[in-house]
Amino acid sequence: MPYEQAEYRRIADGIAGQIKSGELKAHDKLPSTAELAEKHHISLATVNRAFGLLHDRGLVYGKQGKGVFVAGVE
Repeated sequence: MPYEQAEYRRIADGIAGQIKSGELKAHDKLPSTAELAEKHHISLATVNRAFGLLHDRGLVYGKQGKGVFVAGVE
């Protein structure tokens, strides 16, 4: 049986790829958890876990009540 990547990791890697390619720029707002959950047919918890992984990698930051944004490039 082939290895299947965890859904949250797949979502995080996709967003990370958009950041690294320049498709998403510093301080761009990411879609909401609800929007991503609906688009990918996954739970809000899965999206939150993906955002957490991106945060841990230093690629995004959150603003209370505003959303999740792409971190500035250093």
